[in-house]
Amino acid sequence: MKFKFYALKLTLVCIVVFMFQILIPRLTDFFVLDQTSFFELWRFVTAIFLHGSFSHLLFNGFALVLFGSILESMIGGKRFLIVFFASGIFANLIAVNFYSSSLGASGAIYGLIGALVIIRPWMFVWAFGLPMPMILAGILWVAGDLIGLFLPSNIGHIAHLTGMFLGLILGAVFKNHYRRLHGREKTKARKVHIDENYMRKWEDSYL
Repeated sequence: MKFKFYALKLTLVCIVVFMFQILIPRLTDFFVLDQTSFFELWRFVTAIFLHGSFSHLLFNGFALVLFGSILESMIGGKRFLIVFFASGIFANLIAVNFYSSSLGASGAIYGLIGALVIIRPWMFVWAFGLPMPMILAGILWVAGDLIGLFLPSNIGHIAHLTGMFLGLILGAVFKNHYRRLHGREKTKARKVHIDENYMRKWEDSYL
């Protein structure tokens, strides 16, 4: 399985798009998803790559490169892209019904996290300033977003939760693929090749 750095490439796309958002102030209005543009279907995708601030982009970019690269290495590039785009689109589809607009890669990233929770629940990651199992980090992120639903903020908690929900489902779908791939890699690692001619020469010389 060839690693294609899709997570890094998607992050670079987000950075370039954000630069254009700064240079062309009205660009965001043409590609963001809001309740008035619900039937302009391309916005469900384009909104994923838009960000509202540099800090928004910074946090999402870091999480995308980290968790995205881990997931891609486990299930392959095509399946990684399915999780990313399916979770991002689904998060936008639900979130736009609760917020005036929806933008950012957060829903897609939570989908990646949800998939990792299912595929490698006991893998240790650094979260909340501490090393902890992926499943515990996922629970804490979900708990934080559930609490955030009742607090006034500009954070799309519903997008996070819906992205995570679909990620959990897709993680269950792709978990068997990860097991098969991981199993084959272990089998290859255990194989030891011994040259037959070399062994015959060794036998003739020493036996």
